[in-house]
Amino acid sequence: MMRLTSTMGHMVRRGALLTCLIQLLALLLVATPAPPPSTSSYQVIHTYPHDPKAFTQGLIYIDGHLYESTGLNGQSSLRMVDLITGQVLQKHDVPAEYFGEGLTDWGSTLIQLTWISHKALVYDRFSFSLLKTFSYEGEGWGLTHDDTHLILSDGTAYLRFLDSKTFKVVRRIHVVGETGKPVDNLNELEYIHGEIYANVWQTDDIVRISPQSGKVLGRINLAGIIDTRDLARGAVLNGIAFDAKSNRLFVTGKLWPKLFEIKAVTKP
Repeated sequence: MMRLTSTMGHMVRRGALLTCLIQLLALLLVATPAPPPSTSSYQVIHTYPHDPKAFTQGLIYIDGHLYESTGLNGQSSLRMVDLITGQVLQKHDVPAEYFGEGLTDWGSTLIQLTWISHKALVYDRFSFSLLKTFSYEGEGWGLTHDDTHLILSDGTAYLRFLDSKTFKVVRRIHVVGETGKPVDNLNELEYIHGEIYANVWQTDDIVRISPQSGKVLGRINLAGIIDTRDLARGAVLNGIAFDAKSNRLFVTGKLWPKLFEIKAVTKP
């Protein structure tokens, strides 16, 4: 009887010890913070000419050509551009009442935002003929899409997911950075490998955003990619395009004379 009691005592003590170890491990897991988003630098792969008068608001790459939306009232346009030469191959001048903004493709159409007119202009991608317009609330800044929805930025820390047929809001995400603070001034957008890339207006940063949580997953800092002393006022980084077939990433800016193919490089 004493031997049985002793055995049971050992089992109880072992069980208590195991419980303590499990609880300690759980506390350690809770107390250990998640690693902060990484900040990457860049490597320039190629440099291409870019129209220095183009106030770039939206940029995409489809079937071997760049498509670009430019802004400013009376100067806004939709363009198809040759990557190698920077030559404008096709152009549609937007009515002066509109200030052109973000741009994306959807099927055989191109969708161009306007800044404060609450209108999205939908074009045939091949002829640039205007097919229809959509209305939306708030300002229009950047535009991209995933497999099912359009994704719109409006200069705040929120991104809206829109129904592609009705332009109605399906859901929103609140974009927060490393410290949990909102990331405002989200501008031009591009959907790349399941993440949303966004220019942060008036900074050298592109942030990589989780489309599920809104958390910033990382940053690409493009400081020094162009000599800003030679740029006109307002010539800030803005423009992200991705060649999905060849896995190429392109960036440029408003009124920049150059467009860059880059590769993100993790800092040591």
